Amino acid sequence: MKPESKFWNEVRKNLPEISFTRLESWASAGVPDLLCYTETKGFFTIELKVTISKKIAFSPHQIAFHTKHPNGSYILIKTPGPRSPILYPGSAIQELVSKGTDHAPLIEGWNQLKKFFPTQGGVSL
Repeated sequence: MKPESKFWNEVRKNLPEISFTRLESWASAGVPDLLCYTETKGFFTIELKVTISKKIAFSPHQIAFHTKHPNGSYILIKTPGPRSPILYPGSAIQELVSKGTDHAPLIEGWNQLKKFFPTQGGVSL
């Protein structure tokens, strides 16, 4: 199983309150991996990335997507460190390309992710 597929399984397991639809990348280049929905947040997208270093590889299509759709899009990165997973807004794509995970994230870790994407009540972004 590919690292990103393993990460996808972790996401489903750790964030069961979010309704996910996995999008097939062959359908449209650059479209994020997941279409997500919660009652409080509505629809949003998440691009999944796995890295063993601070550098993150993005295709030109992924960069273009997040540049064109900076709001309601996120990049979730699995790293080998204790901060994992780490969440960035889609609007941070250029900084991620140049600085990698040295760019300050929105959220670190599963517990904070559950609070960031509430399903009912709580914080709504």
